[in-house]
Amino acid sequence: MGGLPGLSRVDHIGFTVPDLDEAMAFLVDVLGCEYMYSLGPFRHDDDRWMSEHLNVHPRAVMERLHFFRCGGQAIFEVFQYDAPGQHLEVPRNSDVGGHHVALYVDDLDAAVAYLKSRRVRVLGEPTASSGPSEGQRWVYFLAPWGMQFELVSYPGGKAFDRANA
Repeated sequence: MGGLPGLSRVDHIGFTVPDLDEAMAFLVDVLGCEYMYSLGPFRHDDDRWMSEHLNVHPRAVMERLHFFRCGGQAIFEVFQYDAPGQHLEVPRNSDVGGHHVALYVDDLDAAVAYLKSRRVRVLGEPTASSGPSEGQRWVYFLAPWGMQFELVSYPGGKAFDRANA
């Protein structure tokens, strides 16, 4: 079997936000993630290190980054940058580079009610999947800065899993 030698799991997910304090409040106070630690600032004013290693403008400044543990396993590495030419629009799923972070919950209806009680924008009502994903329900929601998250739940498993059991 081919593939990346030694690959065993996802280590962390990194994303950039416009306001790290706002992101921390959302991730900790609303989602229940655990704040772990911070690093930064990082800058390289007289070489191309930032562009060579991080694919950002050479004069970009990574002002700070925070690490969070969420659900006891997934770790978010959350950045705040100041960079020449920085794009401030959040990509939609249909945009190149568009993305979302999916979080598994045991009770989707309770989780949606909780998000709504915290004034989080939930996109529509939960949807029931069909085909190989039958048994799964899901719904998207937005972080205060517009980043897309998803709640998913399939307590009885998905049709794909049941068919291959």
